[in-house]
Amino acid sequence: MKHYHVIIIGAGAAGLMCALTAGQRERKVLLLDHNDEVGNKILISGGGRCNFTNLNITSENYVSYNPKFHKSALSRFTPDSFISLLEKYNVPYREKKAGQLFCNKKSQEIVKLLSEECRIGKVEIKTNCKIKKISKEQQFQIKTNLGDYSAESLVIATGGLSMPEIGASGFGYEIAKQFGLNIIPTYPALVPLILSKDFRDLAGVSVDALVACITPHQSRTDTTSGRCGARKSFRESMLFTHKGLSGPAILQISNYWNKGDGIIINLLPDINLAETIEKWQKKRPKAELKNLMSELLPKRLVQKWLELNKPAVPCTAHQFGAGTRVNQYNKKEIAKIADAFHKWIVIPLSTEGYKIAEVTKGGVDTREISSKTFECHKVKGLYFIGEVLDVTGDLGGFNLHWAWASGYCAGQFV
Repeated sequence: MKHYHVIIIGAGAAGLMCALTAGQRERKVLLLDHNDEVGNKILISGGGRCNFTNLNITSENYVSYNPKFHKSALSRFTPDSFISLLEKYNVPYREKKAGQLFCNKKSQEIVKLLSEECRIGKVEIKTNCKIKKISKEQQFQIKTNLGDYSAESLVIATGGLSMPEIGASGFGYEIAKQFGLNIIPTYPALVPLILSKDFRDLAGVSVDALVACITPHQSRTDTTSGRCGARKSFRESMLFTHKGLSGPAILQISNYWNKGDGIIINLLPDINLAETIEKWQKKRPKAELKNLMSELLPKRLVQKWLELNKPAVPCTAHQFGAGTRVNQYNKKEIAKIADAFHKWIVIPLSTEGYKIAEVTKGGVDTREISSKTFECHKVKGLYFIGEVLDVTGDLGGFNLHWAWASGYCAGQFV
């Protein structure tokens, strides 16, 4: 049985960072992965150009049952920390929007530089490695199809359940349970949402919107037009699909959505619709409201909105939108119409699941883990890093940065 100081299971972003960090501390490191190459998720991230970090990272960009856990690692490994690696290898990059940094070329450049840093640290990497058994006596013993190994420290960097087609599995959670750690329930995150069949004829319609979640006990009156809801909100593009809703705004809010919640949508975040309708009444009094609204939003969306919202915005003397001139609405009706456009509530049925999800929400309970070293409180020498932990970032480079930060910090102590 070959012995190492550190064995890391999972050669993704977190595992590679931990391996190179520990290896360059002159630790004897073995990095194992069941795939045939390292960094599979890195390769497909950012549409193949790797959104590797975000310049605007704060602890507020992450969701966790233990909301203070990730602050330490983020303070010790910043966006500049990773940027320095790219500059060391002359890898060109650019900022796309809102601090999101991408490679100019392909994600393969990130995998190459991480692999080279592992080589410098004399890290031994074995792919196509299937773990048969993990046990611990004085040291950790790992039985695999490639041989048996032992180590003083064992790092689990196996990721979550998202994207099973590239090898994602629940293996890391199984190891956590084996050693008596608690698991926060897992859900698909950064994922499109499924709506009822009523919305299917809107497939392909895209709008700029402000979206938030609303729980069943909340109502429109609990929300404000500025924030579009009582919870965190996102202002980005939203796309109707043949299944429901997608686009950056929806992927973002999916991190905060739970089954039974509604999605509250401000379809006109830059416009005060009540004031706009009152202006139309003076300048274009004979125009139909549905036609005027089609100047602000896609016509198909306006027609569907009218169909779905007639009961919510009743009018005193006429059927809303059915050939009614804009000057026929009174102030009370205008307020109801504006409120419904600014605070349109839809109830998703579910998400599209782990196959489509970019990340997994939930995971190993971070109350079981040291925020400084990433070592388990219960099991000396056992570490968990990356997506397998209950730390989930917003869309835009935050999850890869968490992988780098947690891997780096653990690599300092294993």
